[in-house]
Amino acid sequence: MKAIVVTDPAAGTAGMTLAERPDPDAARLASLDGANYGDVVVEVHASGFTGNELEWPSTWVDRLGRDRTPSIPGHEVAGVVTSLSFGTAGLSVGQRVFGITDWTRDGTLAQYVVVEARNLAPLPGDVDFTVGASVAMTGLTAWQGLFEHGHLSAGQSVLVHGAAGAVGSMAAQLAREAGAYVIGTGRAAHRKGALDFGAYEFVDLDNDTLEDVGGVDFVFDVFGGDIGARSARLVRAGGTFVTVTGPPEARPANGLAVDFVVVSDRAQLGEIARRVQDGRLRTHIGQVASLDDAVAAFNPTQKINGKTIIRVR
Repeated sequence: MKAIVVTDPAAGTAGMTLAERPDPDAARLASLDGANYGDVVVEVHASGFTGNELEWPSTWVDRLGRDRTPSIPGHEVAGVVTSLSFGTAGLSVGQRVFGITDWTRDGTLAQYVVVEARNLAPLPGDVDFTVGASVAMTGLTAWQGLFEHGHLSAGQSVLVHGAAGAVGSMAAQLAREAGAYVIGTGRAAHRKGALDFGAYEFVDLDNDTLEDVGGVDFVFDVFGGDIGARSARLVRAGGTFVTVTGPPEARPANGLAVDFVVVSDRAQLGEIARRVQDGRLRTHIGQVASLDDAVAAFNPTQKINGKTIIRVR
């Protein structure tokens, strides 16, 4: 099968190459002797890539710390189940699915990928594969940050950083739907996008003063660094600061600070799919490229606003 592979942690996305890799051994997967219980083979139709995943140790080693290069990156997938491992339940051959894959196994920038079935959810027939791949990780990240870790409730004020970006746009829409007052941030060029995705107000981080926002009940942070630290100080007593950038450099004086890593959840994926299906949740795809053009797509000559999705089929 064709796949994008990486072999050098120092090379970044410039080190990506298109290569031939062995197809998943479906016959062995389905046998009792070779079964890895709970796995399925997915014929990849669309896949996504997180910009900093080549910096993750899990891209380069397996769960036991052993080198696993050449590694196939990408952990967001939409496709069709082609094979089931022995004993797998809950999915069927021919089913359309989407979700995220294990960090320490070969990923989705390939024609086929082996995934734990529990990491996948059914993809409605009227949702395009590119959309499914684009909302799997971004939607789960926003959902878990807002509701599972942040316990967002109606009436709260929420500062969403990067509200026109891949994750921030998901967070802005979900927070607004939940009855929150959403304040989005970004660069000046992203103002219209942030407002379109649900923000009531917009803060231009290059030209406006962040502190003029005043106190908020909730911060959803995707930037970290100085912006994250300044934002933590805006959280009111009893409020929550949630970040996806690692342990926060600053914490609210009288509130909760949470950093987390997204995990797959079939029920949450189902909620996201329903919202996409009925138009309550829109994804932000910046470009769609073929697998043959994926290396160039992930090494663009100009900044792409929105998520890059690879259409494999």
